[in-house]
Amino acid sequence: MSDPHAFHAPRSSYSKEELILSGQGGYFGPGNAQLPAPPMLMMDRITALSLDGGEFGKGSIVAELDVSPDLWFFGCHFPGDPVMPGCLGLDAMWQMLGYWLGWSGSPGKGRALGVGEVRFRGDVTPKTRKVRYQVDLRQARRGQLALGVGNGRMFSDDECVYWASDLRVGMIRP
Repeated sequence: MSDPHAFHAPRSSYSKEELILSGQGGYFGPGNAQLPAPPMLMMDRITALSLDGGEFGKGSIVAELDVSPDLWFFGCHFPGDPVMPGCLGLDAMWQMLGYWLGWSGSPGKGRALGVGEVRFRGDVTPKTRKVRYQVDLRQARRGQLALGVGNGRMFSDDECVYWASDLRVGMIRP
């Protein structure tokens, strides 16, 4: 297990190409955090990362997804009434939290460990132009098991449509 910062100098934003490269593994060093590959990569760019920002002053991450009617899930969920599955928005927030842990220097592979409460207040449809996600860290624990706990929101264009509390991601070491 290697120090993620030995392989990657943290920046405050990342392009889709860089996120795809992260999904190929090794971006934060062998055996460390990586994002899923498309089509499960649920963001096109990370627009902001911080160690001390967000609602709780313990870090935050903001990402965006460009929406087009030809996204893979619209054809099957639901035929004649296409909407983005809620679980994909939730997974995007877990992806972001795991990325933040690797970006901030925690070794290991990110794994979703749970969520407290989730509320859905609206939809992402083929008419939506952009999804924006924001996760604010409430706790970042380092040690044998690095753990990130945060609250997340997902916006369809500029309307908050999903809210999740106590998102939990751990960095699992071999």
